[in-house]
Amino acid sequence: MSIDRYKLRHHARRDKGARLVVNLLQQPDRLIGLILLGNNLVNILITQIASYLGYHLAGSSGVAIATGVLALLLLIFAELAPKTLATVKADQFAYSAARIYTPLLKVAGPLVWLANQVANALIRRFGVDPQAVQSASINQDELRTLVRESESLIPNNHQQMLLSVLDLESITVEDIMIPRMDISGIDLAADWSLIERQIARSPFSRMLVYREKLENTLGFLHLRQLLPFIQDNTLKPEVIEESMTDIFFTLETTVLTQQLINFQSERTRIALVVDEYGEIQGLVTIEDILEEIVGQFVTDPASITNDLEIKDDGTTWVDGGMPVREVNRLAGLKLPMPQDAKTLNGLVIEYLETIPRKGLCMLIGGYPIEVRRVTNNTVKTLIISPKLQGKQ
Repeated sequence: MSIDRYKLRHHARRDKGARLVVNLLQQPDRLIGLILLGNNLVNILITQIASYLGYHLAGSSGVAIATGVLALLLLIFAELAPKTLATVKADQFAYSAARIYTPLLKVAGPLVWLANQVANALIRRFGVDPQAVQSASINQDELRTLVRESESLIPNNHQQMLLSVLDLESITVEDIMIPRMDISGIDLAADWSLIERQIARSPFSRMLVYREKLENTLGFLHLRQLLPFIQDNTLKPEVIEESMTDIFFTLETTVLTQQLINFQSERTRIALVVDEYGEIQGLVTIEDILEEIVGQFVTDPASITNDLEIKDDGTTWVDGGMPVREVNRLAGLKLPMPQDAKTLNGLVIEYLETIPRKGLCMLIGGYPIEVRRVTNNTVKTLIISPKLQGKQ
C-alpha cells in the first residue's frame, strides 16, 4: 500500500512482479481482505497454541505469561519490524509478495469475496463507495511540489524549465506579446529610399508589411529572401509583395500551450494578436514563448533593450511602458502582476490609485521603487532597487 505508484508503473513495463502488484492494487478491497484473512488466521492459531502450551506447563498463570510474551513477540516480530522494513523497502517486498498473494487470492477467492461483500455492504451505509479506487494522478500544484523537491535528481535550471512549462497553461498571448506601438513594419506607401534603409538596418529577420496603416496588413516578409535582390540591386516593391507570406492571426486570450500547437499546425513562427473585435493588439513569435520556458537567449539583460538598464549598484532603471513580465524576466525580478494592466506604469498606478509625481517612492512586492520621470500623466522612468529581505 505504501509503494510509489509512479515508480511502480515504470517498473511494470519490464518486471513481472511489478505487473502483479499493479493487478492486485486495482482491487484493493480483495487484497486487504486476503492479507487480513491470513493475518487473523495465523494470529488466532498462534494464540490458541500459546494458551494451550502455557496452561499445560504452568496452569492458569502460564496462560497469562504466554499471553504477555506472545503479545510482545507479535508486536515486535509480526508488526513493527516487518512493516517498517516493508515500508522502507516497499519495491523489493511488494514484488516478491505479489507472487505469493496472486495464487493465494485464487485459492481463497470465494472466502475473501464473501467477507468483502459483507464489509462493503457495511461501508456503503456510511456513504462510501468501496469500488472507488483512489486515483494516482496529481494536480499541477502537486506536480510543482514534486519537481521542487527533486533537487538531488534534477538540476536547478532544469527545474525552472519544467516549472515554466507548467505555467504556460496560465499565461495568455496577451501577457507576452509585443505591443502594437512597438511593432516594426514596412509601409509600402512610404518613400522607397526609406524602405531600403529600413530593410538594411533592421535587427529582425522577419518584418510585417502593410500599406499606410497597420490595419492594412499585407503579410510577413523574411528579409533573407531579399538578399539576392539587394546584391543585384534589383529590389523593388513588386519583389517585396511577391516574397511575402500569409499572416496568421491569434486571439489575445489564447493560452501559450494552445498557441504553441497553433504555431506547429500552421507551420509558422509569428502571428498578429487581435482582440475579440479583430483589432490588432500586438505581435507574438515562437521565440517569445520559448523564452517563457528557458529565459532570455542572451546573457546580458542590459543589452537586450534600451528600455532597461541594470546599474552597478544593483538598481534597475526601466521604462514604465515595459510589460511587467518582460521586466521580471530580463532583470530577474519577481514583481507582482497588476490586475487590470500589463506594464510597469499600470502596476504603479494600480498600486497608488492615482497618477504619481516625480520623486515618489513606494514598496511593491518588497521592491523599493522610485518614480524618476513622469510625462503626459505617464510614468516614463522607474528605478527599482533590490528586494528587501523578508518583505513581500
